[in-house]
Amino acid sequence: MKLVCLIVVFYLTGIETVTPQTINSAARDSLITRRYLRNREYSDIYKENGDLSYISPRGELAGPVKYIINGRVTKTYMILAIPESPVAFAMVPDFTVKVIDEKSSGVRTPSLKLGGTLYFRLSKSISNYKYATLKFTHHSNGQDGEALNSNGTINTHDGNFSTNYLTVGYNSGRKTSAFNAVSYSLNHYGGFEWHKWFHYEKALKNDYGFTRVIYDFSLRRYVRQKENWRAEVGLNYAVNAMQNYNAFSIKKRLNVETSFNYSFPFMNNVFLMAAMGYYGEDPYNIYYRNKYSYFRLGVSSGL
Repeated sequence: MKLVCLIVVFYLTGIETVTPQTINSAARDSLITRRYLRNREYSDIYKENGDLSYISPRGELAGPVKYIINGRVTKTYMILAIPESPVAFAMVPDFTVKVIDEKSSGVRTPSLKLGGTLYFRLSKSISNYKYATLKFTHHSNGQDGEALNSNGTINTHDGNFSTNYLTVGYNSGRKTSAFNAVSYSLNHYGGFEWHKWFHYEKALKNDYGFTRVIYDFSLRRYVRQKENWRAEVGLNYAVNAMQNYNAFSIKKRLNVETSFNYSFPFMNNVFLMAAMGYYGEDPYNIYYRNKYSYFRLGVSSGL
């Protein structure tokens, strides 16, 4: 009888010892799983918050240069996206081409941007996300002619354009709960762009927006988790000293665009696009002295 009692005591003690260990192990595994899934979903957020690519017949209507078609291709390639890590890295190529409406239908100076982005997750929440970015970008047009003509005007035929810059940014957003399979997200981005630490075409000195403050906002609608439409407003303002332009020269320093992108149910990550805006400084490389309002129609995609 004593032997039986002793066995029972050891058995119950073993249960008390093993059970907490099992619970702790299960809780630890659950925490690791949640962290893994959270970081993986953040990679999707990084890509979704990237700029849209587009094709636009006739390009920027009402602008000073007439185009046959404009196209932009950009994509976020997640090179480092370890689900267990709050830090990620992506390569982000961004190519824009504008085919000029003339006899040869020339492109002349395509706008080529190559760079990388570091992402730092700042929140555990997916529905109320927060993260910071650090980007390095090289921007050039592939030309090697003199940037200035002999009379001091810009050489837009084959003039060299090149600059390199860092952009520090902060992203935040909130996605609502789905109601009848419909949900919305509000998304904000604030950034600071800086060129002066790096090499740039000497003709740009005192004449180009080397330091810019950036703010972008978008409202997106989802139907059964597919993005149905996206309304965006983006603006940036040059704050560095420029010859002949004071700090309040809005016509030179301000770039602003608003756009609406709509996707029909049969479209897969593709939208019909309408955009309008104003360039105080045309971001299409060597054309930076152009200032104009524009309207753009076409097709866009998150690729």
